[in-house]
Amino acid sequence: MRAASKLFKLILHCDPTMPHVVRYNFIYARCFGCKSAAIKNNRYKLSCFLVNNCNGHYQLITTHASSDENYLTDEVFNQMLATGENPDAFKKLCSDHLDKLCKAGNFCAATRLLQFIRDKNIFISPAAYNRVLASAAADEKIDFEFSVQVFKDLIISCRVLSSASYLNLAQSFTSTNDSVQLLRFVKEVSELAFPSGTTVVNRIILAFAECGQIENALLIFDQMADLKCNRDLITYNTIFDVLGRSGRVNEMQHEFKSMKEAGIDPDFVSYNTLINSFRKLGRLDMCLVFLREMCDKGIKPDLLTFTALIEAFGRSGNIEEALKLFDEMKQRKIKPSVQTYRSIITNLKRMGKVELAIKYAEEMNLSLSDLAGPDDFKSKERLLRNRKSRP
Repeated sequence: MRAASKLFKLILHCDPTMPHVVRYNFIYARCFGCKSAAIKNNRYKLSCFLVNNCNGHYQLITTHASSDENYLTDEVFNQMLATGENPDAFKKLCSDHLDKLCKAGNFCAATRLLQFIRDKNIFISPAAYNRVLASAAADEKIDFEFSVQVFKDLIISCRVLSSASYLNLAQSFTSTNDSVQLLRFVKEVSELAFPSGTTVVNRIILAFAECGQIENALLIFDQMADLKCNRDLITYNTIFDVLGRSGRVNEMQHEFKSMKEAGIDPDFVSYNTLINSFRKLGRLDMCLVFLREMCDKGIKPDLLTFTALIEAFGRSGNIEEALKLFDEMKQRKIKPSVQTYRSIITNLKRMGKVELAIKYAEEMNLSLSDLAGPDDFKSKERLLRNRKSRP
């Protein structure tokens, strides 16, 4: 069976479309008395036929078996033989063996097996590729190039990838700082994913940011100007979030201007991200600028927007502006929450306006059944997250 396994490796590693390979298969088939054209032209059927008839021809077989093709055990190839012409069984066997190799930390053999099935234009399930990516991300010794190739195979086999795929890819890059390699990869993937290149690059940027690789996320964003995929609204909203979380509001404001110059109109997510980022840094003057611009464009602020600003102005001592925003919220038919009322009441008391605080407390108690509850905040937060991350 050792000879059979070597022959199977040899045939499976050949390209059956090449003339010399067709002649090679034909000659071997003739040697063993195969008269069926269907078998001669199918490397899986031919492998099975030859293996079943190879007794007494061990030397002939082994002289053509290359030593560098022995990266998989005879046992594995014998199992592959048993799948015959069943492609699903063949893919499952490859997936199972990849799992074993990755768990054992044998990524060198995993690389060669992946190359083997890639050369045959065979792609395993997205779940199998994801498991390989996860294993590579967990091992700091693994070269980023390995994850790059697995990710590209995943793009080909499955056009829509999970968030976990992108996160595993980004985590694999933590062991290197080769920006040239990173940008080359982004360019290759954007072309491979065409016409969905922008969506894929957006999700790569988000994944790198979520892994704490802010500079790499921004580097990829800058690179998009030289790619075939154009920046879109989601690209900019992602970058606003990345810069805002880092407190880099001046850069955020610059990119906001660039977005409008590119003819891309900001949306609800854009403005909310800007307002929240400036609010956290105490830049309440800019918050009002964005709020007014948002309203002028017909984009309605929501409960989260108003509540955050009312609390911020109240804590800063500008209770008058907080009350103006509170009245505007009610005029826009946006239900205040208990949290909003309590913020107003607390800050009024702190400013010594006790009578006014009592008035708002009574108003809150009379309208408890009609106030916005926790579910209103959760639904808005969920909507905000989905708009940021949608493909």
